[in-house]
Amino acid sequence: MAAKNNEKLLLNYVPVYVMLPLGVVNVENVFADPGTLETQLKRLKEEAGIDGVMVDVWWGIIESKGPKQYDWTAYKTLFQLIARLGLKIQAIMSFHQCGGNVGDVVTIPIPKWVREVGDSDPDIYYTNRRGTRDIEYLSLGVDNLPLFAGRTPVQMYSDYMSSFKENMLELLEAGTIVDIEVGLGPAGELRYPAYPQSQGWVFPGIGEFQCYDKYLKKEFKEAAAKAGHPEWDLPEDAGEYNDKPEETGFFRTNGTYVSEEGKFFLTWYSNKLIFHGDQIIGEANKIFAGLKVNLAAKVSGIHWLYNHHSHAAELTAGYYNLYERDGYRPIARMLAKHYGILNFTCLEMKDTDNTAEALSAPQELVQMVLSKSWKEGLEVAGENALETYGTKGYNQILLNARPNGVNHNGKPKLRMYGFTYLRLSDTVFQGNNFELFKKFVRKMHADQDYCGDAEKYGHEIVPLKTPNSKLTVEDIADAAQPSGAFKWDSETDMKVDG
Repeated sequence: MAAKNNEKLLLNYVPVYVMLPLGVVNVENVFADPGTLETQLKRLKEEAGIDGVMVDVWWGIIESKGPKQYDWTAYKTLFQLIARLGLKIQAIMSFHQCGGNVGDVVTIPIPKWVREVGDSDPDIYYTNRRGTRDIEYLSLGVDNLPLFAGRTPVQMYSDYMSSFKENMLELLEAGTIVDIEVGLGPAGELRYPAYPQSQGWVFPGIGEFQCYDKYLKKEFKEAAAKAGHPEWDLPEDAGEYNDKPEETGFFRTNGTYVSEEGKFFLTWYSNKLIFHGDQIIGEANKIFAGLKVNLAAKVSGIHWLYNHHSHAAELTAGYYNLYERDGYRPIARMLAKHYGILNFTCLEMKDTDNTAEALSAPQELVQMVLSKSWKEGLEVAGENALETYGTKGYNQILLNARPNGVNHNGKPKLRMYGFTYLRLSDTVFQGNNFELFKKFVRKMHADQDYCGDAEKYGHEIVPLKTPNSKLTVEDIADAAQPSGAFKWDSETDMKVDG
């Protein structure tokens, strides 16, 4: 379509990507239905004006045959189809299992030869206090242990990303692949698997700490002894998945979480997660440095119990976020060192979407995470957490995309880097859904036509730089100091029903 755009308004443009179906390349490593996908993507491109797609690139599919036996054939065919349609690609390095989380409609486990190590050593998996293993993703406790045919998990992830680069170099150099989102935990998110539906967790349960495998237990005891407290141990009073905070010794008013032992544990638990992300993003940075591509990492939107003084659900997931301690700015600082983008979720949610007992505050959470990221000089992207087809969800996304609205004289003060819509399905095209989605994309584009030149809306991608300093515990402690959020307008000035 011929673009007749206002140069100043174009600087308010927020690109829209659509997440492809989880099993677009199936567990047998076959791109099974290219015809249907091409038809759908053509409509999304030509009628709605989307900018690109996001796609999971599953470790469990590509390296399923054995160590370093990569098969990229199906993904190359998929990516070439996307490129032919003139769409950009956000590729997720998906080192986790698909299956067991909200919206998982297919099952794609991590590679069988990796799981076979777990048959004899189940401590390679995250483990709760009762000893239940979560097989979605390898425990960060084994990140640097050569338990997998002589390789460590960090080496396996690094080798995988190197093979991806080697096989997709043409698309990277052509600017078709614009983002590499590095999977750092369950559901591809930088977190512990604190709330697994596969183990019976139900919203809005507190979740459980996931550090009771023998490797993390040993690390904690060593850390406690080094701090002069060999008697300190991992929490025994933090309850079970579906407890309420006040039912536990750890999270109740004046509970263990505010004691010296509790604070030490929570600092250790959250720091381990941040340094895990730092190391793997660091590997990605080395691999993709010099290419015109963005690195990104996803942070989970744990909005329930946000209004409880303990923030229990965030704490069990590894986000040490309290009224007097910032749990998200340290993550932003880590990503900023690698010139990364923070990808956040639950952008469509309003505080009134959940029952009062959930103590849910997605609007405040989104404002907090986006603000802290912007204060670190970081670009922020995002997505919806649950299926969204209505005006209320779209208008909330539009508000978060430009919290102070459109600037008719140029670049707005606050603007998200991009938005990814979950997810492509037949439902998107049914009834009024597609008409509303087209309006939504148009409003995200600030009422401008599709623009294929990112430089025109201030998104020129420069060659990826390498960090000039290492992340330290002091960096994390400094970033954790509380600071306020930016102010949001009460509603968007670009409503889909306006």
